[in-house]
Amino acid sequence: MMPDHGPSQIALPLAPRAPAGAERIVTGAANAAVVAALEKPESWPFHVAVLTGPPRSGKSLLGRWALARHGPERLEVIDDAEGIDETALFHRWNAVQQGGSREGASLLVIANADPEAGGWRIALPDLASRLGGSLQLVIGPLDDAMAADLIRAHAEARGLSLPEGAAEYLVPRTTRSFAAIEALVAAIDRISLERQSPATMSVWRAALEALHGPEQQRLL
Repeated sequence: MMPDHGPSQIALPLAPRAPAGAERIVTGAANAAVVAALEKPESWPFHVAVLTGPPRSGKSLLGRWALARHGPERLEVIDDAEGIDETALFHRWNAVQQGGSREGASLLVIANADPEAGGWRIALPDLASRLGGSLQLVIGPLDDAMAADLIRAHAEARGLSLPEGAAEYLVPRTTRSFAAIEALVAAIDRISLERQSPATMSVWRAALEALHGPEQQRLL
């Protein structure tokens, strides 16, 4: 059940990739509606949903989470759909309508297409009309609360210890995007390791300057 206030985290049932343990999907205003829709694939129009969003916004993780939640008998996930032959994808859409090899299964199509950059441009008219009539799931822009929670989640995944208040300090001083937040935490981790020192404010400042240039000093 989705919380009605503030960001939260969903633990993914996946093998850990970092010392901190399980991967997590941070949820907040940008993706709460997407997560809610992924909980009920049987309710999607034509049993198909199209998931798009900004780079590094967790689209693939959401697809893996949904697949693990529902199982392949209820959900099929096609990731990186913009790289798939459009005619083959068109036939897959039709197969879902006809029951295909998995009667009752729904289809989640994930495309690496930033809505702010014009979204996913489909050349095949029949495919464009079919997918256009399917449920559109779009990950939106970050707000401050979710950006702060993302910083904490990325740090946790790296086994990086950030002092209390670090995320709140960093959010207004960096670009508020999924990719930028991930890059910032990676820079903090790298600089902390290079200096062999804890990730304190001097490290945060060095990471901000490395990513945004010396003009960032006006905010520090």
